[in-house]
Amino acid sequence: MELGLKGKVAIVTGSTRGIGKAVAASLLDEGVSVAINSRHGGDVESVVDEFKESYGDRVVGTPADLTKDEEVEGMVKRTAEKFSTIDILVNNAGIFEVVPFDKTPPDDFLLFYDVNVVGSVRATQAVLPYMLEKKWGRIVMMASENGPQPDPMMIHYNLTKSALINLASSLAKAYGSSGILVNAVSPAFIGTPGVEEMMRKGASEQGMSFDAYIKKFQVENRPNIMLGRMGTVEEVASLVSFLCSERASYVNSSNFRVDGGSVGSVN
Repeated sequence: MELGLKGKVAIVTGSTRGIGKAVAASLLDEGVSVAINSRHGGDVESVVDEFKESYGDRVVGTPADLTKDEEVEGMVKRTAEKFSTIDILVNNAGIFEVVPFDKTPPDDFLLFYDVNVVGSVRATQAVLPYMLEKKWGRIVMMASENGPQPDPMMIHYNLTKSALINLASSLAKAYGSSGILVNAVSPAFIGTPGVEEMMRKGASEQGMSFDAYIKKFQVENRPNIMLGRMGTVEEVASLVSFLCSERASYVNSSNFRVDGGSVGSVN
């Protein structure tokens, strides 16, 4: 399917690994020019060098800490200087950890909210003028199954993902009439570096093989996934690219689960 994305310009936050990197690659494959972002400049440089081999000058590095206003503004300014405009924003950057509620310092709730939610707010506010000028834009919030289906060991993370789903819907209602469509994507049990690291740690602690532990984890923690496996970052990225495209021109204020059925609800 031709997505009609050729010539568009995107910023993908947190795009040096995992889902963000796969989203950046998927958009590049569709002819989009992409700004690669992370707070770690070395990681950005490495991914830009890797992508330039296939995509040439359609890639630019934009390291920025999304908790700092001036760095977010610099990320957007550099992208616009390189490509003249910004059409797409994928708010993918975020942090997570598995820790009991009673062991989570209250300040960590503030940190997670600042990175996962307010970081997306900063980036969105910075790109809005470009989208409003053209009366065209696509914004995707990377949420999680933990939004509608909270994990008891990740409460501070759960709250941020619920907030991102609400933020997507709120922005969609505020700016839909200006041609800016905003949606959320909620992955679950995806084979990202972070999830695989968590699986390997669990396998080591229980003296099991990696594959055996994944099956055990799925049965005990994700019983509604009937596919018998983790999802791939590419399976998430393909949906994100569609939502950013002309083919999704009547899709707004929605939350799309890429979870293999992990959320046991019709809502």
